[in-house]
Amino acid sequence: MQVSEDSLNNTASLKNLKGFDSSHPPDAKLIDSCVHCGFCLSTCPSYRVIGKEMDSPRGRIYLMDAINEGEIALNTATVEHFDSCLGCLACVSTCPSGVQYDKLISATRHQIERNYPRSFSDKLVRQLIFSLFPNPDILRILLIPLFFYQKSGISQVVRATGLLKKISPRLAAMESILPQITIKSFQDNLPTIIPAQGKKRYRVGMILGCVQRLFFSPVNEATVRVLTANGCEVVIPKSQGCCAALPEHQGQTEQAKALARQMIDSFADTDVDYVIINAAGCGHTLKEYGHILVDDAEYREKAQNFAAKVKDAQEFLATVGLTAKLSPLTDKPLNLVYQDACHLLHGQKISVQPRQLLQQIPGVKLKEPLDAALCCGSAGVYNMLQPEVAEELGKQKVNNLLNTGAELIASPNPGCALQITKHLELQGKKVGVMHPMELLDYAIRGVKLTGAGVE
Repeated sequence: MQVSEDSLNNTASLKNLKGFDSSHPPDAKLIDSCVHCGFCLSTCPSYRVIGKEMDSPRGRIYLMDAINEGEIALNTATVEHFDSCLGCLACVSTCPSGVQYDKLISATRHQIERNYPRSFSDKLVRQLIFSLFPNPDILRILLIPLFFYQKSGISQVVRATGLLKKISPRLAAMESILPQITIKSFQDNLPTIIPAQGKKRYRVGMILGCVQRLFFSPVNEATVRVLTANGCEVVIPKSQGCCAALPEHQGQTEQAKALARQMIDSFADTDVDYVIINAAGCGHTLKEYGHILVDDAEYREKAQNFAAKVKDAQEFLATVGLTAKLSPLTDKPLNLVYQDACHLLHGQKISVQPRQLLQQIPGVKLKEPLDAALCCGSAGVYNMLQPEVAEELGKQKVNNLLNTGAELIASPNPGCALQITKHLELQGKKVGVMHPMELLDYAIRGVKLTGAGVE
């Protein structure tokens, strides 16, 4: 049989297509488990906003398979569809076939960062993000000019003119979620060991986070008080750094591994029963350390043992039980809505436990929002890298929360809290956003809520 010259050229060109390398490409067996039923489409936030098949889990799996087979290239046309994924994992919860899309998109993102040359501007923004956010010590230095930027009123001018959005939508997105910087943002007052109140039940380690420790330090302080009030001795190693969530979710392989090793080492000699985290995105990554360091002979077993001890603060307290007495947060019944963070709900399968804890507070009436499993658009650094899609999702999420008639929103993740607060302000709504651990802390100490929609 004679083969045409065009066929030979096409075959040669396919072989020369730039694709995935041999280091952990998306697993063909996991890809084949997808039967393309389409159940994921209605729950995928990017598909709901963009409306294109290739911006759905099913479509991305088609692309992964085609790249694996050498039929299409890993190029701008394919990467943009992988970049549009929020990594919210709603599809994992929905899929009737049990497709492990989380593992597929994670493998793909690491491949992209190794094998796809991003544009100069894209590299610059990503370099800025991954140099700052996983480094709280560096980020704390940056807080000084940002503090004066807010206090001087320049921030109000920048937002009013919309100038930054015209220069760079991504930088404008970063600026728009910047929380109020206070003197507490510069402090690091938590001691290394905080004793339990009353009889000690557990010795637990606590991870401070990066964004959490700088912009939401009251959440960490509240978490310590809640843990100690419920019989836990709390250990906070000073050598701990970033949990690796941001670089891991965006395919920064070596940075993620280095940060994971540092975190494991910081808790190596603490002899804790559990490692507690109060940020949903961080918790999901910490529980994945065994996967992140699977190729590291020295740390593989250490990573698995460490991950086995990690518990979300709400997951832990719901399991061991509260021993401290809880008081009402207001003088009348409090209508409260709990916002499910994706990496808690879909990534860690934690949904009932936070609700159980909040309902133990006297006077709390828990409201359930429509479309509770829909991502708010924060998704780590997604709202900075894909601001247009994130804007629409943030608007939808806040509308759904407000429609419950709740006076207060409980959010268990700093990124979600920033995104929701931003869209509440854009709509001119005076509804407070607090972490569930802050609410438990108030209830334990008998502190009443005031302001931000709560009377």
